[in-house]
Amino acid sequence: MSPYARVAGLGKYLPERVMPNAELERLVDTSDEWIRSRSGIAARRIAAEGETAATLGLAAARAALADAGLDAADLDLIVVGTSTPDHYAYPSTACLIQAALGARRAGAFDLAAACSGFVYGLVVSAQFVQTGAYRHVLVIGSEVNSRILDWQDRGTCVLFGDGAAAVVLTATDAPGGLLAFELGADGSRADSLIVPAGGSRAPASHETVEGRQHYIRMDGPEVYRFSTLIVPEVVERLCASAGLAASAIDLLIPHQANSRIIQSAARRLALQEGAVFVNLERYGNTSAASVPIALCEALAEGRLQSGHLLALIGFGAGLTWAGALWRWH
Repeated sequence: MSPYARVAGLGKYLPERVMPNAELERLVDTSDEWIRSRSGIAARRIAAEGETAATLGLAAARAALADAGLDAADLDLIVVGTSTPDHYAYPSTACLIQAALGARRAGAFDLAAACSGFVYGLVVSAQFVQTGAYRHVLVIGSEVNSRILDWQDRGTCVLFGDGAAAVVLTATDAPGGLLAFELGADGSRADSLIVPAGGSRAPASHETVEGRQHYIRMDGPEVYRFSTLIVPEVVERLCASAGLAASAIDLLIPHQANSRIIQSAARRLALQEGAVFVNLERYGNTSAASVPIALCEALAEGRLQSGHLLALIGFGAGLTWAGALWRWH
């Protein structure tokens, strides 16, 4: 019989520096009320000098391994979801974390699916465990968004923050784990959320730097429309695939992008009160780190118990989306 994938350990790391909305009022034409009313965000964490996607991810990874009671030598694979790698092109952030952990026998690669990255990585990693190919897989979401923000653009700089979280997946004979999943993309809308320069299409030059093309650019209305539709649709399809009603979900952890998107999804799905986890107010949008940070905090707060039906939903640039319906061990 094929094994099941169990979340054996979790860990998170958030930079010490807290940037409240009031600090942004001194940078751009905005206000605490404007930011809160449109996004639900009150503050975000900002990485210190020397902190990178690898250092944040490493701290989260060590915490997850300790929680799982495993050593780095036990790992078969390391998967890192990030849009802000230490180095564009190569080496991968996963390789840097592998070396720092001393996980010498583990394979390592980055997965680029923007804010959907962690859920993509979780689903991909679960396949390795469920086929019996690997026994222990480390999945990390780590972002230093503050390095690619245009601090003159109030439409984006107020939304994002930095952070990392990780889970260790372990093979088990006990039924549970991944019940259904969906990985999706609509590349025709790729320009809706983009960093225009820095890749092979527009290599760094004086012109790209002066044109501020190395920062996030977002078509806010388009991304909002996409997000409000995709979250409930994916949840409904996941439940249908598993032969369950949406009302059976004990906890929904969506990507923490905007409180109005989350509230809209909860209303459409008619989820019971307390069935949606939100920590957006404290951290803002931490991209690929968003869902695993929320997962760590939901577990710590006792919102997740063995046997619970958990829905994880990521969505973001690409445009991409990813959903996982999980029976918690």
